[in-house]
Amino acid sequence: MRIAVIGTGYVGLVSGVCFSDFGHDVICVDKDPAKIDRLERGEVPIYEPGLDEILVRNVEAGRLSFTRDLARAIDGAQAVFIAVGTPTRRGDGHADLTYVMAAAEEVAKAAKDYVVIVTKSTVPVGTNARVREVVAAANPELDFDVASNPEFLREGAAIDDFMRPDRVVVGVETERAGAVMSEIYRPLFLREFPIMVTDLESAEMIKYAANAFLATKITFINEIAALCEKVGADIKQVSRGMGLDNRIGNKFLHAGPGYGGSCFPKDTKALARIGQEHASPMRITETVIEVNEEAKRRMLGKLRDLCDDSFNGKIVAVLGVTFKPNTDDMRDAPSLTLVPALVGGGAKVRVVDPQGRHEGEALLPGVTWEDDAYAAAKDADLVVILTEWNEFRALDLGRLAGSMRVKRMADLRNVYSAHDAERGGFEAYVSVGRRPMGAA
Repeated sequence: MRIAVIGTGYVGLVSGVCFSDFGHDVICVDKDPAKIDRLERGEVPIYEPGLDEILVRNVEAGRLSFTRDLARAIDGAQAVFIAVGTPTRRGDGHADLTYVMAAAEEVAKAAKDYVVIVTKSTVPVGTNARVREVVAAANPELDFDVASNPEFLREGAAIDDFMRPDRVVVGVETERAGAVMSEIYRPLFLREFPIMVTDLESAEMIKYAANAFLATKITFINEIAALCEKVGADIKQVSRGMGLDNRIGNKFLHAGPGYGGSCFPKDTKALARIGQEHASPMRITETVIEVNEEAKRRMLGKLRDLCDDSFNGKIVAVLGVTFKPNTDDMRDAPSLTLVPALVGGGAKVRVVDPQGRHEGEALLPGVTWEDDAYAAAKDADLVVILTEWNEFRALDLGRLAGSMRVKRMADLRNVYSAHDAERGGFEAYVSVGRRPMGAA
């Protein structure tokens, strides 16, 4: 089957590459000439483990190509996936659908034969109905259907999520569109992965509801962690005890500095806005947004306490600035709150991140980038673990502490324990939801 994918950002590129690995003929479209040039050279503009190998394999097999020419991409395509950005709109928190509607109109003007126009971008309920109206107005003679196919990809594990999904959600209005979508996902159907077919509105809502629920789990455990610190409980034990209940599960119950990334911040805000517009307020989601921001501020308080209430003149080593490991994505990362506060308070901040420097140099002015944790920690007054990259999970704490001017650590991902830190020679150690070093 011939497929066109509009947008080569995270969702579009992963989807297009994986569709081609299913055996489909895929052409990916983007208006950015530099990005298309890189892709044609086999270079992946985002960091996603394993994506580059699959891309090169399918380009060499002739199943995957890239272009800036939308009309060329759509010519003969039976399905066109819209995978453009839907950022939070300034001022009202709603998802900005400008790029989605512009893409839909371009598809309508370029398409000649029957096509299924599939929204892959995360969009509010009712968006696909608007897409249908935009396409019909732009080309009244076009024979087409619309479909909703939300993505559920975790950055850093996107290939596995696409190839071995928990479920695939497809919203359609006609059997004809359903048949096209079934053919696209036939390799997954044959391997008995759940393919859930719904109406358009339910498919749109499933995406927002799922992300809001996961964000709620993260925020809930962070709030419990704050209480654990007050009462002397250990959040790791509490999380494990909760997660062993099959009704709850252990995923997304890891205390830390708050959620970030491309989905949760944007989607919770959009869901809250949808509820307000329909006089059905999402009070839990609204509180999740508020509490998540408070979690970041609470982490800043921990750092300030370790620095004797002043960052001025302190040297601080920050290990990890992406919102999670195995990605280069820094959107809404806790580092974007904490690092500027350190710099603004007069600290000299050294940063280490395996993949974050490309974006981080523009987003975190005033910091010094180092190649490894030991270089960053030399003569430092504080080391902060902010992203749990694997290379930060096996540090020689004795070597780390031995090179520091003042031996203090803020472990905001609970990678180590107070016992580990004390044995390594640290004089002060704090984490999230657990007693600090030396506490009774």
